[in-house]
Formats: sequence, C-alpha cells, structure tokens
Amino acid sequence: MGKNTALRVDNVGVKFRMANEHVDNIKDYAIKLMRHELRYHEFWALKDISFQVNKGERLGVLGLNGAGKSTLLKVIAGVLKPTEGTLQRGGKIVPLLELGAGFENQYTGKENVFLYGAMLGYQKEFLKEKYEEIVAFSELGDFINVPLKNYSSGMKARLGFSIATIVEPEILILDEVLSVGDAKFKKKSEKKIKDMFDKGITVLFVSHSIGQVRSLCDRAIILEKGRMIAQGDVATVSALYEEAIR
Repeated sequence: MGKNTALRVDNVGVKFRMANEHVDNIKDYAIKLMRHELRYHEFWALKDISFQVNKGERLGVLGLNGAGKSTLLKVIAGVLKPTEGTLQRGGKIVPLLELGAGFENQYTGKENVFLYGAMLGYQKEFLKEKYEEIVAFSELGDFINVPLKNYSSGMKARLGFSIATIVEPEILILDEVLSVGDAKFKKKSEKKIKDMFDKGITVLFVSHSIGQVRSLCDRAIILEKGRMIAQGDVATVSALYEEAIR
C-alpha cells in the first residue's frame, strides 16, 4: 500500500448464514442443532468489493436499504471480519456507527461516558481529562447524572456522538450520524464533522441524502445488492444514483 493510501479494499466479500425456520429459544436451538435439524441458506451481503481511498479524500457510499453499505463500513471498522478478500488501513480509524450501541441503560450518563469510551478504545485518564468537554458538547447538563433509561433517543445519540468525536482520527467512518438530535444539535454536529474535514482527515460517509454526499464528499461509490456498480467523482456518481432511484 502506497504512502498516500489511507484504505485499500481488495475483493472483499461477506457471507451470512440465515436459518430457514424460526427457533423460539436457546433450548430448541440446541436440540435442533444436536439432531442436525437446522437448515440454513447462505447469502452474500457483499461480493467482490474493491476500491482505494487516498489520504484526505472523502468517499460517499450510496445505495438503497439492504445494498450492503453498513456491512461494508463495519468490515472497514473491524467490527465484522470479511469472508474473503483483504483490507489495508493506513491510520487510526474512528467509526461513528450505531451511536450508543454499547450504552447501559441502568447506568448514568456519566458512567456511560467511561463505559462507552472504553469500548471505543479510549483510556480512562484520557476520558477524565475530556469529561467536561464531552458533557458541554452534549448539552445534557444535570441529566448527565440521570440513568440512561430516562433519556430520549435523541439525548442518547447526542451523548454517543460527543464521546465518539472527542478524538481526531486519521480515518473517520460516518453512518447516517449527521441526523442525530434536534435541528440545533444536528447543525452543531455537522460543524464539528466539517471542522475535522478541514484538517484533512480521510472520510467514508454513508447517507441517504444525496445532497449531503455531494456537499461533503469528493468521490463516491454505489452499492446494489452487495456489489459495487459504480465509482468515481461525486458529481458523476451521485447523478447516476439519482437517475437509478427515480
């Protein structure tokens, strides 16, 4: 991989196994497994995906629901292991995927700062140092000491975003996170992301908004049923996608 390459994806495929029948509980699953009664069908969520992203580039990932967009980002982030193919990463990755997915509802916002931060790989001392900054950006105020079970989904997303973006990565992965919170916080989160962009980080961005992809990205790819059907400059690719979904 060249010095100027941030990410290289070569012939990546991800295969899932789906049970043909519904199993209600673990006991039934174990019995059927021992009796060899479980039947599966396999499908490729991704197949033969190859592309390269240079340092400082911002790549938009377009596609309808079920196209494989989120699966691709999870593979790049290291959350999923590809069934085939290889990936090479040229820097620290921060994935903003499913914000707050590791939160514990019985814990307070403050406790979740350290729990979720640890899951993202941040050291405890670093989180202590950045704690006030995280709380201030989230705008949760005294709610930071309230259990998350009393939070709205928007409040949880704001806290997750504030924790995840406290570091400045070399490669940033965004999956629809610019829609977090209310209109005011959405504008604030967009500004923070754009400030990161201005520092020249590499970005992979999934969005259903063609307008957002056009304004934030310089290149784009289109996924359809797990395969990449187009790649190139953002104007050309977004126009192809717009035509395809009419």
